[in-house]
Amino acid sequence: MSLPYARSEAAGGGPQHAFDGRMPAAPGDLRMEARGIAPVPEDARYGSPARLFTVWFAPNLTMTGVFTGTVGIALGLDFPTALAAVVLGTLLGAVPVAYLGTWGPQTGAAQMPLARLAFGRAVAVPGALQWLSSIAWDALIGLFGGDALAQLCGWPFWLGVLVMMAAQGGLGVLGYEAIHRLQTVMTFALAAAFVLLAVKLAGGTHPAPAVAAHGADRAGAFVLTCTVALSLAVSWAPYASDFSRYLPRTASRPRMFWCTLLGVGVSFVAVQALGLWGAAEFTDQTARGVDHLLGGGALGAFGLLAVALAALCSNAMNDYSGSLALQTVGVRLPRPAAAAFAAVLGFPLVLWMHAADTTARFQNVLLFVGYWIPAFVAIVVVDWVVRARARGGRPVGLAAEAARPQPWWPALTAFVVAFAVAVPFMDTGLYVGPVARALHGADLAYPVAFVAALLVYAPVRARRRV
Repeated sequence: MSLPYARSEAAGGGPQHAFDGRMPAAPGDLRMEARGIAPVPEDARYGSPARLFTVWFAPNLTMTGVFTGTVGIALGLDFPTALAAVVLGTLLGAVPVAYLGTWGPQTGAAQMPLARLAFGRAVAVPGALQWLSSIAWDALIGLFGGDALAQLCGWPFWLGVLVMMAAQGGLGVLGYEAIHRLQTVMTFALAAAFVLLAVKLAGGTHPAPAVAAHGADRAGAFVLTCTVALSLAVSWAPYASDFSRYLPRTASRPRMFWCTLLGVGVSFVAVQALGLWGAAEFTDQTARGVDHLLGGGALGAFGLLAVALAALCSNAMNDYSGSLALQTVGVRLPRPAAAAFAAVLGFPLVLWMHAADTTARFQNVLLFVGYWIPAFVAIVVVDWVVRARARGGRPVGLAAEAARPQPWWPALTAFVVAFAVAVPFMDTGLYVGPVARALHGADLAYPVAFVAALLVYAPVRARRRV
Protein backbone atom coordinates (compact mmCIF):
# COMPACT_ATOMS: atom_id res chain seq x y z
CA MET A 1 0.00 0.00 0.00
CA SER A 2 1.39 3.39 -0.93
CA LEU A 3 0.40 6.71 0.52
CA PRO A 4 -1.44 9.03 -1.87
CA TYR A 5 1.28 11.61 -1.42
CA ALA A 6 4.23 9.19 -1.68
CA ARG A 7 5.12 10.40 -5.17
CA SER A 8 6.10 14.09 -5.16
CA GLU A 9 7.52 16.70 -7.44
CA ALA A 10 10.83 16.44 -5.62
CA ALA A 11 11.01 12.76 -6.46
CA GLY A 12 10.53 13.49 -10.13
CA GLY A 13 6.98 12.21 -10.30
CA GLY A 14 5.40 15.52 -11.28
CA PRO A 15 2.68 17.40 -9.41
CA GLN A 16 -0.30 15.50 -8.06
CA HIS A 17 -2.61 18.45 -8.59
CA ALA A 18 -4.84 18.43 -5.51
CA PHE A 19 -2.20 17.10 -3.11
CA ASP A 20 0.74 19.22 -4.25
CA GLY A 21 0.73 22.92 -5.00
CA ARG A 22 2.08 26.30 -4.04
CA MET A 23 3.48 26.73 -0.53
CA PRO A 24 4.07 29.91 1.49
CA ALA A 25 7.73 30.87 1.27
CA ALA A 26 8.24 32.87 4.48
CA PRO A 27 6.37 34.51 7.39
CA GLY A 28 3.98 37.07 5.95
CA ASP A 29 3.55 35.37 2.57
CA LEU A 30 -0.24 35.70 2.37
CA ARG A 31 -0.75 34.40 -1.13
CA MET A 32 -3.11 31.45 -1.35
CA GLU A 33 -1.60 28.14 -0.26
CA ALA A 34 -2.55 25.41 -2.70
CA ARG A 35 -0.53 22.71 -0.92
CA GLY A 36 -2.63 19.79 0.18
CA ILE A 37 -1.55 16.67 2.06
CA ALA A 38 1.76 16.24 0.25
CA PRO A 39 4.57 16.64 2.85
CA VAL A 40 6.35 19.97 2.94
CA PRO A 41 9.94 19.55 1.66
CA GLU A 42 12.69 20.42 4.13
CA ASP A 43 14.02 23.22 1.94
CA ALA A 44 10.60 24.92 2.08
CA ARG A 45 10.37 25.04 5.89
CA TYR A 46 10.50 28.23 7.94
CA GLY A 47 9.37 29.80 11.22
CA SER A 48 10.03 29.20 14.91
CA PRO A 49 8.24 27.24 17.66
CA ALA A 50 7.10 30.49 19.28
CA ARG A 51 4.38 30.94 16.66
CA LEU A 52 2.70 27.78 17.96
CA PHE A 53 1.68 29.65 21.11
CA THR A 54 -0.35 32.25 19.22
CA VAL A 55 -1.84 29.85 16.70
CA TRP A 56 -3.20 27.74 19.58
CA PHE A 57 -4.07 30.63 21.91
CA ALA A 58 -6.25 32.98 19.83
CA PRO A 59 -8.69 30.41 18.36
CA ASN A 60 -9.78 29.30 21.82
CA LEU A 61 -10.83 32.76 23.02
CA THR A 62 -14.35 32.14 21.79
CA MET A 63 -17.76 32.30 23.40
CA THR A 64 -17.97 28.56 22.76
CA GLY A 65 -15.39 28.13 25.52
CA VAL A 66 -17.23 30.60 27.75
CA PHE A 67 -20.54 28.80 27.23
CA THR A 68 -18.84 25.45 27.92
CA GLY A 69 -17.61 26.90 31.20
CA THR A 70 -21.18 27.46 32.37
CA VAL A 71 -21.80 23.70 32.36
CA GLY A 72 -20.18 23.15 35.76
CA ILE A 73 -22.48 25.66 37.44
CA ALA A 74 -25.51 24.30 35.59
CA LEU A 75 -24.68 20.85 36.98
CA GLY A 76 -24.75 22.20 40.54
CA LEU A 77 -21.06 22.68 41.34
CA ASP A 78 -19.67 25.67 43.22
CA PHE A 79 -17.12 27.87 41.48
CA PRO A 80 -13.86 26.47 43.02
CA THR A 81 -14.89 22.85 42.41
CA ALA A 82 -16.01 23.51 38.86
CA LEU A 83 -12.80 25.44 38.14
CA ALA A 84 -10.70 22.52 39.42
CA ALA A 85 -12.58 20.20 37.04
CA VAL A 86 -12.00 22.61 34.14
CA VAL A 87 -8.25 22.87 34.84
CA LEU A 88 -7.84 19.10 35.14
CA GLY A 89 -9.85 18.34 32.01
CA THR A 90 -8.12 21.01 29.96
CA LEU A 91 -4.66 19.79 30.95
CA LEU A 92 -5.52 16.18 30.11
CA GLY A 93 -6.81 17.26 26.72
CA ALA A 94 -3.98 19.68 25.89
CA VAL A 95 -1.10 17.24 26.44
CA PRO A 96 -1.90 15.04 23.39
CA VAL A 97 -2.26 18.14 21.21
CA ALA A 98 1.15 19.42 22.30
CA TYR A 99 2.82 16.05 21.76
CA LEU A 100 1.28 15.35 18.34
CA GLY A 101 2.21 18.84 17.18
CA THR A 102 5.90 17.97 17.48
CA TRP A 103 5.52 15.46 14.63
CA GLY A 104 4.94 18.14 11.98
CA PRO A 105 8.54 19.38 11.67
CA GLN A 106 9.87 15.81 11.75
CA THR A 107 7.81 14.80 8.71
CA GLY A 108 6.44 17.91 7.02
CA ALA A 109 3.03 16.21 7.09
CA ALA A 110 -0.35 17.09 8.53
CA GLN A 111 -1.89 15.02 11.34
CA MET A 112 -4.53 13.03 9.52
CA PRO A 113 -2.22 12.03 6.63
CA LEU A 114 0.29 10.86 9.26
CA ALA A 115 -2.40 8.61 10.71
CA ARG A 116 -2.20 6.53 7.53
CA LEU A 117 1.03 5.06 8.91
CA ALA A 118 -1.04 3.37 11.62
CA PHE A 119 -4.39 2.89 9.89
CA GLY A 120 -3.33 2.11 6.33
CA ARG A 121 -6.30 2.26 3.98
CA ALA A 122 -8.64 2.36 6.98
CA VAL A 123 -7.53 5.96 7.61
CA ALA A 124 -10.68 6.82 5.65
CA VAL A 125 -12.65 6.15 8.85
CA PRO A 126 -10.95 8.67 11.19
CA GLY A 127 -10.44 10.94 8.18
CA ALA A 128 -14.17 11.07 7.50
CA LEU A 129 -14.89 11.56 11.21
CA GLN A 130 -12.42 14.42 11.33
CA TRP A 131 -13.99 16.04 8.30
CA LEU A 132 -17.45 15.76 9.82
CA SER A 133 -16.13 17.01 13.17
CA SER A 134 -14.64 20.10 11.54
CA ILE A 135 -18.08 20.94 10.14
CA ALA A 136 -19.66 20.35 13.56
CA TRP A 137 -17.11 22.68 15.15
CA ASP A 138 -17.95 25.27 12.51
CA ALA A 139 -21.48 25.15 13.89
CA LEU A 140 -20.52 25.12 17.57
CA ILE A 141 -18.38 28.22 17.18
CA GLY A 142 -20.22 29.90 14.32
CA LEU A 143 -23.39 29.83 16.43
CA PHE A 144 -21.98 32.53 18.71
CA GLY A 145 -19.89 34.33 16.11
CA GLY A 146 -22.83 34.69 13.74
CA ASP A 147 -25.12 35.79 16.57
CA ALA A 148 -22.62 38.45 17.67
CA LEU A 149 -22.19 39.75 14.14
CA ALA A 150 -25.95 39.87 13.64
CA GLN A 151 -26.47 41.85 16.85
CA LEU A 152 -23.58 44.17 16.08
CA CYS A 153 -24.85 45.02 12.60
CA GLY A 154 -28.59 44.76 13.25
CA TRP A 155 -28.95 41.83 10.87
CA PRO A 156 -31.16 38.74 11.13
CA PHE A 157 -29.37 35.78 12.66
CA TRP A 158 -29.08 33.83 9.41
CA LEU A 159 -27.34 36.73 7.66
CA GLY A 160 -24.80 37.10 10.48
CA VAL A 161 -24.02 33.40 10.21
CA LEU A 162 -23.78 33.57 6.43
CA VAL A 163 -21.28 36.45 6.52
CA MET A 164 -19.30 34.67 9.25
CA MET A 165 -19.10 31.46 7.23
CA ALA A 166 -18.04 33.33 4.10
CA ALA A 167 -15.24 35.13 5.97
CA GLN A 168 -13.89 32.03 7.69
CA GLY A 169 -14.09 30.06 4.46
CA GLY A 170 -12.05 32.75 2.71
CA LEU A 171 -9.39 32.58 5.39
CA GLY A 172 -9.32 28.79 5.22
CA VAL A 173 -8.83 29.08 1.46
CA LEU A 174 -5.80 31.36 1.93
CA GLY A 175 -4.32 28.69 4.19
CA TYR A 176 -1.46 28.10 6.59
CA GLU A 177 0.41 31.40 6.67
CA ALA A 178 -2.69 33.61 6.60
CA ILE A 179 -4.06 31.69 9.60
CA HIS A 180 -0.80 31.97 11.51
CA ARG A 181 -0.52 35.71 10.88
CA LEU A 182 -4.12 36.39 11.87
CA GLN A 183 -3.74 34.41 15.08
CA THR A 184 -0.65 36.41 16.01
CA VAL A 185 -2.55 39.68 15.73
CA MET A 186 -5.72 38.32 17.32
CA THR A 187 -3.85 36.92 20.32
CA PHE A 188 -3.28 40.47 21.56
CA ALA A 189 -6.61 41.93 20.40
CA LEU A 190 -8.76 39.12 21.79
CA ALA A 191 -6.77 38.89 25.01
CA ALA A 192 -7.51 42.59 25.59
CA ALA A 193 -11.22 42.04 24.92
CA PHE A 194 -11.45 39.12 27.32
CA VAL A 195 -9.51 41.00 30.01
CA LEU A 196 -12.09 43.77 29.69
CA LEU A 197 -14.87 41.21 29.99
CA ALA A 198 -13.20 39.70 33.06
CA VAL A 199 -12.88 43.12 34.73
CA LYS A 200 -16.56 43.81 34.12
CA LEU A 201 -17.50 40.42 35.53
CA ALA A 202 -15.34 40.84 38.61
CA GLY A 203 -16.81 44.27 39.30
CA GLY A 204 -20.50 43.50 38.99
CA THR A 205 -21.13 39.77 38.98
CA HIS A 206 -20.67 37.06 41.57
CA PRO A 207 -20.52 33.32 40.94
CA ALA A 208 -23.54 31.29 41.94
CA PRO A 209 -23.19 30.60 45.70
CA ALA A 210 -25.69 27.76 45.94
CA VAL A 211 -24.51 24.19 45.51
CA ALA A 212 -27.29 21.95 44.27
CA ALA A 213 -25.26 18.75 43.83
CA HIS A 214 -24.19 16.70 46.86
CA GLY A 215 -22.51 13.38 47.53
CA ALA A 216 -22.36 11.03 44.57
CA ASP A 217 -24.25 13.52 42.39
CA ARG A 218 -21.55 16.07 43.10
CA ALA A 219 -18.81 13.60 42.12
CA GLY A 220 -20.67 12.76 38.92
CA ALA A 221 -21.04 16.46 38.08
CA PHE A 222 -17.32 16.99 38.67
CA VAL A 223 -16.38 14.18 36.31
CA LEU A 224 -18.82 15.35 33.63
CA THR A 225 -17.50 18.93 33.86
CA CYS A 226 -13.95 17.60 33.59
CA THR A 227 -14.93 15.51 30.55
CA VAL A 228 -16.55 18.47 28.80
CA ALA A 229 -13.38 20.55 29.34
CA LEU A 230 -11.23 17.63 28.16
CA SER A 231 -13.35 17.23 25.03
CA LEU A 232 -12.85 20.90 24.20
CA ALA A 233 -9.05 20.75 24.42
CA VAL A 234 -8.44 17.30 22.91
CA SER A 235 -10.61 18.18 19.91
CA TRP A 236 -7.50 19.90 18.48
CA ALA A 237 -5.47 16.65 18.56
CA PRO A 238 -6.35 15.51 15.00
CA TYR A 239 -5.30 19.01 13.79
CA ALA A 240 -2.06 19.25 15.76
CA SER A 241 0.70 18.91 13.17
CA ASP A 242 -1.35 20.71 10.49
CA PHE A 243 -0.08 23.99 11.93
CA SER A 244 3.52 22.94 12.58
CA ARG A 245 4.31 21.11 9.32
CA TYR A 246 6.12 24.10 7.83
CA LEU A 247 8.51 24.43 10.80
CA PRO A 248 12.09 23.26 10.10
CA ARG A 249 13.15 19.81 11.26
CA THR A 250 15.70 21.48 13.55
CA ALA A 251 12.98 23.25 15.55
CA SER A 252 13.20 22.45 19.27
CA ARG A 253 10.66 19.79 20.19
CA PRO A 254 10.49 20.80 23.88
CA ARG A 255 9.78 24.41 22.85
CA MET A 256 7.09 23.26 20.41
CA PHE A 257 5.50 21.12 23.12
CA TRP A 258 5.41 23.86 25.75
CA CYS A 259 4.31 26.62 23.37
CA THR A 260 1.39 24.47 22.25
CA LEU A 261 0.51 23.27 25.75
CA LEU A 262 0.47 26.81 27.12
CA GLY A 263 -1.43 28.17 24.13
CA VAL A 264 -4.19 25.58 24.44
CA GLY A 265 -4.22 25.32 28.23
CA VAL A 266 -4.11 28.96 29.27
CA SER A 267 -6.70 30.10 26.73
CA PHE A 268 -9.22 27.36 27.45
CA VAL A 269 -8.95 27.67 31.23
CA ALA A 270 -9.32 31.46 31.00
CA VAL A 271 -12.48 31.45 28.89
CA GLN A 272 -14.12 28.62 30.81
CA ALA A 273 -13.36 30.36 34.10
CA LEU A 274 -15.21 33.40 32.73
CA GLY A 275 -18.14 31.15 31.92
CA LEU A 276 -18.14 29.72 35.43
CA TRP A 277 -17.99 33.14 37.04
CA GLY A 278 -20.68 34.72 34.87
CA ALA A 279 -22.94 31.73 34.32
CA ALA A 280 -25.98 33.82 35.22
CA GLU A 281 -25.14 36.31 32.44
CA PHE A 282 -24.22 33.82 29.75
CA THR A 283 -27.45 32.07 28.89
CA ASP A 284 -28.40 30.60 25.51
CA GLN A 285 -28.06 34.13 24.11
CA THR A 286 -24.37 34.41 24.99
CA ALA A 287 -23.58 37.23 22.60
CA ARG A 288 -26.47 39.26 24.04
CA GLY A 289 -25.10 38.55 27.50
CA VAL A 290 -21.74 40.04 26.49
CA ASP A 291 -23.40 43.17 25.15
CA HIS A 292 -25.47 43.56 28.31
CA LEU A 293 -22.54 42.91 30.60
CA LEU A 294 -20.42 45.58 28.90
CA GLY A 295 -23.24 48.09 29.13
CA GLY A 296 -23.99 48.35 25.42
CA GLY A 297 -22.71 51.33 23.45
CA ALA A 298 -19.12 51.38 22.23
CA LEU A 299 -17.93 48.82 24.80
CA GLY A 300 -20.75 46.45 23.93
CA ALA A 301 -19.98 46.81 20.22
CA PHE A 302 -16.31 46.12 20.92
CA GLY A 303 -17.26 42.96 22.82
CA LEU A 304 -19.53 41.72 20.05
CA LEU A 305 -16.83 42.40 17.45
CA ALA A 306 -14.35 40.41 19.55
CA VAL A 307 -16.79 37.48 19.75
CA ALA A 308 -17.19 37.51 15.97
CA LEU A 309 -13.44 37.77 15.30
CA ALA A 310 -12.70 34.97 17.75
CA ALA A 311 -15.14 32.71 15.92
CA LEU A 312 -13.47 33.66 12.64
CA CYS A 313 -10.04 32.71 13.99
CA SER A 314 -11.17 29.34 15.25
CA ASN A 315 -13.36 28.29 12.36
CA ALA A 316 -10.71 29.15 9.77
CA MET A 317 -8.59 26.43 11.40
CA ASN A 318 -11.54 24.01 11.31
CA ASP A 319 -12.02 24.61 7.59
CA TYR A 320 -8.29 24.31 6.88
CA SER A 321 -7.85 21.02 8.73
CA GLY A 322 -11.14 19.75 7.37
CA SER A 323 -9.80 20.24 3.84
CA LEU A 324 -6.74 18.12 4.66
CA ALA A 325 -8.92 15.42 6.23
CA LEU A 326 -11.10 15.26 3.13
CA GLN A 327 -8.02 14.75 0.95
CA THR A 328 -6.77 12.05 3.32
CA VAL A 329 -10.00 10.14 2.76
CA GLY A 330 -9.06 10.13 -0.93
CA VAL A 331 -11.15 12.97 -2.35
CA ARG A 332 -8.94 14.76 -4.89
CA LEU A 333 -10.54 18.14 -4.36
CA PRO A 334 -7.99 21.00 -4.27
CA ARG A 335 -7.33 22.08 -0.71
CA PRO A 336 -8.72 25.65 -1.12
CA ALA A 337 -11.95 24.31 -2.62
CA ALA A 338 -12.27 21.72 0.16
CA ALA A 339 -11.88 24.45 2.80
CA ALA A 340 -14.63 26.52 1.21
CA PHE A 341 -16.85 23.42 1.00
CA ALA A 342 -16.55 22.81 4.75
CA ALA A 343 -17.67 26.37 5.50
CA VAL A 344 -20.70 25.95 3.24
CA LEU A 345 -21.80 22.76 5.00
CA GLY A 346 -21.48 24.36 8.44
CA PHE A 347 -24.18 26.94 7.68
CA PRO A 348 -27.31 24.71 7.92
CA LEU A 349 -25.96 23.02 11.07
CA VAL A 350 -25.70 26.40 12.82
CA LEU A 351 -29.31 27.16 11.93
CA TRP A 352 -30.39 23.77 13.32
CA MET A 353 -28.62 24.35 16.64
CA HIS A 354 -30.16 27.80 16.95
CA ALA A 355 -33.69 26.59 16.21
CA ALA A 356 -34.47 24.88 19.55
CA ASP A 357 -32.83 24.13 22.92
CA THR A 358 -29.37 25.55 22.25
CA THR A 359 -27.91 24.33 25.56
CA ALA A 360 -28.86 20.69 25.02
CA ARG A 361 -27.92 20.59 21.36
CA PHE A 362 -24.63 22.38 22.06
CA GLN A 363 -23.56 19.87 24.72
CA ASN A 364 -24.65 16.88 22.64
CA VAL A 365 -22.72 17.98 19.55
CA LEU A 366 -19.68 18.96 21.65
CA LEU A 367 -19.40 15.51 23.22
CA PHE A 368 -20.32 13.42 20.19
CA VAL A 369 -17.77 15.07 17.87
CA GLY A 370 -14.97 14.04 20.23
CA TYR A 371 -15.75 10.54 21.47
CA TRP A 372 -13.66 8.99 18.68
CA ILE A 373 -10.54 11.08 19.38
CA PRO A 374 -9.06 9.30 22.46
CA ALA A 375 -8.85 5.97 20.61
CA PHE A 376 -7.36 7.73 17.59
CA VAL A 377 -4.68 9.36 19.78
CA ALA A 378 -3.79 6.07 21.50
CA ILE A 379 -3.40 4.24 18.19
CA VAL A 380 -1.28 6.80 16.36
CA VAL A 381 0.97 7.37 19.40
CA VAL A 382 1.64 3.65 19.85
CA ASP A 383 2.43 3.26 16.15
CA TRP A 384 4.74 6.29 16.18
CA VAL A 385 6.66 5.11 19.26
CA VAL A 386 7.15 1.62 17.80
CA ARG A 387 8.42 3.06 14.51
CA ALA A 388 10.76 5.47 16.26
CA ARG A 389 12.27 2.69 18.37
CA ALA A 390 12.68 0.43 15.35
CA ARG A 391 14.67 3.22 13.66
CA GLY A 392 16.96 3.62 16.64
CA GLY A 393 16.05 7.24 17.23
CA ARG A 394 16.52 8.26 13.59
CA PRO A 395 13.75 10.47 12.14
CA VAL A 396 10.68 8.74 10.76
CA GLY A 397 10.97 9.03 6.98
CA LEU A 398 7.60 9.07 5.29
CA ALA A 399 8.91 7.92 1.90
CA ALA A 400 10.54 4.82 3.40
CA GLU A 401 7.60 4.04 5.68
CA ALA A 402 5.10 4.49 2.84
CA ALA A 403 6.92 1.90 0.74
CA ARG A 404 6.17 -0.81 3.29
CA PRO A 405 2.78 -2.55 3.54
CA GLN A 406 0.58 -0.98 6.20
CA PRO A 407 -1.99 -3.52 7.48
CA TRP A 408 -5.26 -1.75 8.16
CA TRP A 409 -7.11 -4.19 10.39
CA PRO A 410 -5.25 -3.84 13.75
CA ALA A 411 -5.82 -0.09 14.04
CA LEU A 412 -9.38 -0.20 12.78
CA THR A 413 -10.25 -3.10 15.10
CA ALA A 414 -8.84 -1.26 18.11
CA PHE A 415 -10.63 1.92 17.04
CA VAL A 416 -14.04 0.25 16.75
CA VAL A 417 -13.65 -1.85 19.90
CA ALA A 418 -12.56 1.18 21.95
CA PHE A 419 -15.60 3.17 20.86
CA ALA A 420 -17.93 0.24 21.59
CA VAL A 421 -16.45 -0.28 25.05
CA ALA A 422 -16.86 3.44 25.81
CA VAL A 423 -20.57 3.62 24.87
CA PRO A 424 -21.89 2.50 28.31
CA PHE A 425 -19.82 5.27 29.92
CA MET A 426 -21.26 8.11 27.80
CA ASP A 427 -23.53 10.79 29.21
CA THR A 428 -25.28 13.15 26.78
CA GLY A 429 -28.76 14.58 26.41
CA LEU A 430 -29.44 12.00 23.70
CA TYR A 431 -28.03 8.96 25.43
CA VAL A 432 -26.93 8.08 28.96
CA GLY A 433 -25.07 4.80 29.24
CA PRO A 434 -25.86 2.39 32.10
CA VAL A 435 -22.45 2.88 33.71
CA ALA A 436 -22.73 6.68 33.51
CA ARG A 437 -26.21 6.45 35.05
CA ALA A 438 -24.92 4.26 37.87
CA LEU A 439 -22.08 6.75 38.44
CA HIS A 440 -24.55 9.64 38.84
CA GLY A 441 -23.86 11.16 35.44
CA ALA A 442 -20.07 10.80 35.45
CA ASP A 443 -18.91 10.53 31.83
CA LEU A 444 -15.77 8.38 31.67
CA ALA A 445 -16.03 7.53 27.98
CA TYR A 446 -12.87 9.44 27.00
CA PRO A 447 -10.38 7.70 29.32
CA VAL A 448 -12.11 4.35 28.82
CA ALA A 449 -11.80 4.62 25.03
CA PHE A 450 -8.13 5.61 25.32
CA VAL A 451 -7.24 2.69 27.60
CA ALA A 452 -9.26 0.20 25.55
CA ALA A 453 -7.51 1.23 22.34
CA LEU A 454 -4.13 0.83 24.04
CA LEU A 455 -4.97 -2.62 25.36
CA VAL A 456 -6.22 -3.87 22.00
CA TYR A 457 -3.73 -2.21 19.64
CA ALA A 458 -0.41 -2.10 21.52
CA PRO A 459 0.16 -5.91 21.80
CA VAL A 460 -0.63 -6.43 18.10
CA ARG A 461 1.51 -3.48 16.98
CA ALA A 462 4.45 -4.54 19.13
CA ARG A 463 4.73 -7.84 17.23
CA ARG A 464 5.57 -5.97 14.02
CA ARG A 465 9.08 -4.61 13.85
CA VAL A 466 8.21 -1.73 11.49
